[in-house]
Amino acid sequence: MLAQLRIRDLGVIDDAVLELSPGLNVLTGETGAGKTMVVTGLGLLLGARGDSGAVRTGASAAVVEGLLDPAPRHPSRDRVVDAGGRADDEVVLVRTLTAQGRSRAHVGGRAAPVGVLAEVGELLVAVHGQADQWRLRRPDEHRSLLDEFGGAAVWGPRSDYESEYERCAELTRALVQLVETERDRDVEIEVLRRDLAELERVAPQAGEEDDLAAEDERLAHVDALRVAAVAAHAALAGSGEFDDPGGADDGLGASAALAAARAALAQASGHDPRLGELARAVADLGYALDDAAGELAAYVRDLEVDPARHAWVQERRAALGALLRRHGPSSADAIGWGERAAARLAELEGADARVGDLQAQLSASRQRLRQCADVLTRARREAAARLGSSVTAELAQLAMASATVQVLVEPTQRPGPLGADTVEIALAANPGTPPRNVAKAASGGELSRIMLALEVVIAGATRAAPADADTDPPAAQGPTATEAAVSTFVFDEVDAGVGGRAALAIGQRLAALSRSAQVVVVTHLAQVAAFADRHLVVHKAVDGHVTSSGVRPVEGADRLAELARMMAGTDSAVAREHAAALLAEAASRRTIPGTDGPGAPGPSGDAQAHSGR
Repeated sequence: MLAQLRIRDLGVIDDAVLELSPGLNVLTGETGAGKTMVVTGLGLLLGARGDSGAVRTGASAAVVEGLLDPAPRHPSRDRVVDAGGRADDEVVLVRTLTAQGRSRAHVGGRAAPVGVLAEVGELLVAVHGQADQWRLRRPDEHRSLLDEFGGAAVWGPRSDYESEYERCAELTRALVQLVETERDRDVEIEVLRRDLAELERVAPQAGEEDDLAAEDERLAHVDALRVAAVAAHAALAGSGEFDDPGGADDGLGASAALAAARAALAQASGHDPRLGELARAVADLGYALDDAAGELAAYVRDLEVDPARHAWVQERRAALGALLRRHGPSSADAIGWGERAAARLAELEGADARVGDLQAQLSASRQRLRQCADVLTRARREAAARLGSSVTAELAQLAMASATVQVLVEPTQRPGPLGADTVEIALAANPGTPPRNVAKAASGGELSRIMLALEVVIAGATRAAPADADTDPPAAQGPTATEAAVSTFVFDEVDAGVGGRAALAIGQRLAALSRSAQVVVVTHLAQVAAFADRHLVVHKAVDGHVTSSGVRPVEGADRLAELARMMAGTDSAVAREHAAALLAEAASRRTIPGTDGPGAPGPSGDAQAHSGR
């Protein structure tokens, strides 16, 4: 709800603070006192376009501050947080309009675009004035009003429809993507088949590239390797085993020299332990040298001089290198790519079958969607008949007895996200006239009364619905429908052109609406003001401005005096008697016949009784 509204330097308002109750708040005052500026200020707070001409003469800027207290899980809190503001407890909105025409907004303590004010305000406050009947001027809102009135009987079919619509949309997107990418898919299939064929032809083995590189290096230097190995063998074992003109000179090798040293030491090593150790060391060297000489001999014998093998290794390396440049860098990487490519190829080659499967699923989904749409349209038509007759009955009490409201539900050829029908609230202002869209057929004051009738009927239907989670609208994700609903209704000019018993009926219905939401109404009729839970009076000071003390709640004798002034232009004893009688009449009419119990607290000013709602 809107707990407080402060307006500074706007029009005739110098500095005014409005403390509002949770129930029915009525704003009255002499003509020109500044009531309109209060509504203008509220509009600025809710993101309306600002006019620098509204800034009070001599002031640099007009400022409007609002203190709102949404339900704990209300979506407006999420929007405030998304904008960077705080919404832990109460939400503070601020709009500043400079005399030069510049506009600034703050949401939850943080600067934000003015559009964010409009988004947050639209979730919390519905302003119903001659220029503010946005819910009746937007075609989609006609459907929303009907669905809200229909309750569970509509929300269930609508939830089924929306689920099937989303499934149908997903299938359509998948099918379109498959069809649109058919050419690209054919190209990809061709490339994958070619590359997989090459992979199969080369057939790489993990680590093969390293083995081939080592073998290529060996075969490229086989002559130098043989010469080195033969020369080393001759140096160790002596020449003779291999015919190598370029080897070591004929003679004893290192092996023979070590054998001679070992024999020399063997004769005397028994006489000195130290010499014995040296003899054993020389013997170990001899054994190691013999092993090395044997291995060198085996290396020379195994050293392959095969030009054909070398050519094959180089060809294999070239083929493997070309493969790894595309799918490497290693053979293991190429093998892994081949596994993934084979799976992708199988998926692409199965796309044709996938297209057929999707087409079958989409056809079945469209049939189910049409069935869901038919069920939803029938539910809406049943609710539309009840809504139209209920609103027409309400209008008969609001000085529009000749008016008839019809809610037209017409099927469409193409299903949309919210159904396969259009909803239009139409008004026949007089008998025999064809119904027209209510936003076009009604005047500004009539629109306010029609909106009041709609809000009262819908609020009554919502209160009568069982408190069951299954009755929440499908769009309410997280918070319930009640927690997410608009919590404040503002009515301006709702009583334009009416009086007498019709004015009492308007007040009665405003009081009924205040049972489920906060209501703020600007009125010049005492019959409406008599139903207030909080009666605020706007008056100007001697200098023509509305100051901080210029908006005050009135109770008791002060309230009787204001009602008397509104009725008779004077607060004489007779006028006060009439005002007291009017208060008693309002108290007796706070329950509308056919509703589910007594209305809001009586005109005693006990607004606190609403705080626990």
